[in-house]
Amino acid sequence: MKTIISALLFVFIASNSIAANFQPTLLKLNAPSKIRYNFDGKNLEIPVTVSGTMAGVIFFVYTKDKANLITKTRNGFLGWHYVNKVDTCMYFSSAVTLPVGKSVINWSGREKGGGLLGAGEYTYYLWGYDNKNPKTRVANGTWYPYSDTNIVTKGPGGKALDKPMIHNVTSRWTIGNSTEDLTLYETTKFTLPTGWTLKYRTYCHPGDTKYFYAEADNSSSKIEGLYKYQWVPQGNSILEVSFGDNGVVTWNQPIYQGSGPTSDGNYIYAGYYGQYQDGISNKLYKIDFDGSIQTTFDLTEWLYHPDDYKAGGQSAGGPTMIHERNGYLFLNHSGSCLKSMINPSVENKSDLFVWVNQNGDYVNDTNWQPTSQKPWVCFDFNTGPYCYSYSIDANMFSITPSYDLGAVSFALMGPDGTGINYFAFAGETARTKRGLFFVDTGCAYDGIYCDNMSSNDTTMQNGIWYMEHDSISGVIATDVGVEEVSPSAFVVSQNTPNPFNPSTTINFTLPKTAKTTLEIYNSAGQKVSTLVNTTLNAGVHSATWNASKFSAGVYFYTIKSGDISNTMKMTLLR
Repeated sequence: MKTIISALLFVFIASNSIAANFQPTLLKLNAPSKIRYNFDGKNLEIPVTVSGTMAGVIFFVYTKDKANLITKTRNGFLGWHYVNKVDTCMYFSSAVTLPVGKSVINWSGREKGGGLLGAGEYTYYLWGYDNKNPKTRVANGTWYPYSDTNIVTKGPGGKALDKPMIHNVTSRWTIGNSTEDLTLYETTKFTLPTGWTLKYRTYCHPGDTKYFYAEADNSSSKIEGLYKYQWVPQGNSILEVSFGDNGVVTWNQPIYQGSGPTSDGNYIYAGYYGQYQDGISNKLYKIDFDGSIQTTFDLTEWLYHPDDYKAGGQSAGGPTMIHERNGYLFLNHSGSCLKSMINPSVENKSDLFVWVNQNGDYVNDTNWQPTSQKPWVCFDFNTGPYCYSYSIDANMFSITPSYDLGAVSFALMGPDGTGINYFAFAGETARTKRGLFFVDTGCAYDGIYCDNMSSNDTTMQNGIWYMEHDSISGVIATDVGVEEVSPSAFVVSQNTPNPFNPSTTINFTLPKTAKTTLEIYNSAGQKVSTLVNTTLNAGVHSATWNASKFSAGVYFYTIKSGDISNTMKMTLLR
């Protein structure tokens, strides 16, 4: 046996003082859940309320409940876009910056090609992120999110965690901890058998972070396997010998690299892919929690490009990462143009791929430049953009960091894989970008977690960072009311005024009737006041806090309604 993983992945920059716990100001979008429109070409004004921070917002129109009519269709330049049984994008706008407060999004009822959409019922989305304010540091240190990172957002029974956890091979950090208290990092060691090498990352057991899985390969034996360990903080993790065959489930792997693992809460998924060989195959394995392979999926149809290999690229490029959202698996290929979504629960394996985004829409495309020596070669590890990670929000929008394209931060794709555009965080540079991950569960820490390696300030390049994000959906149709009586989202607005002295008002919107509390906490986490503790109806509410008896400083207010909650920060001046 030999130890292949060091216990310390990060050497931290110590601080003489402990900073306050990380608590973001959440970005929230709110708009009518149902909108009436005659689809007559007249301007439609969609009221939008932004709270927390200003936002760069994109408006989308998608088909609604038409997925079964859209089967195995290729479209777009070079046939870049494949869709199968998924509602598809009819229109998306350019990003518009909206301030905090009430604004309007305008739409003329036209599709992307300029023609009028037919009368009917459509799903609309608003997707936004803070495009004006700098990132906020979540945790200090030399560790940063990368392709070997996953964020644990669910606990036992699939319930969203109040505080998600960032998991990185042999290291963990709970979001919301003090940014500088480096003693709160957990590390572990684990040992693989002689001849075995870890592939990319480990993955927490869904609903129980006591266990994690490690995908590894044995190149001399040409096999790959998935090991299960019990996490031991600041110690040596323990191999779970009851899993599979003495702690491991294996499969033949005559090719090159592993590409997992991940889980949908019911099964674990892991596999392999090739890069340079002719006649290769790409396999994905569906494994139960006892360590038995239940299903083998062949991904070769989309992931094997022999013509690219002959043209000077690779014959395949992944998946180098697999992420799960809402029961679907998203496949990332860091050194290629290809991104895809699959449905591992399908009975007919010919319906496995739901959408595929390849070269042709100029989003995550490779070798598209007129001067390229390998025109439109997709699988090419030697050209950007390099997409080192991949993440999906609750409305199935996906983002990848976009390195080697200049001062852009990420590429955005729609719920059907439509490439939208490249976007930039405030102050972005052309330097390296590696990790982007959503937390989008309705908790007090929703947003995008990322690295800050592109900063021009070398003292700010380390650690984990945060950027505000939100997306919502609604319906536009010819036969519905302007808005439902009940609002569609739980929204907590930034208190006004802020900073304040001595009084401030807190506004919030409830989607349904529920027992609701509004509590005030000081910076030490002590509750100092309760403003609301009763059952409230759906709709807009407000409460005023008179802080004349309290000292100046930072305070937090937490609103909890039923099973959902949100926390915001405010500042009292004297």
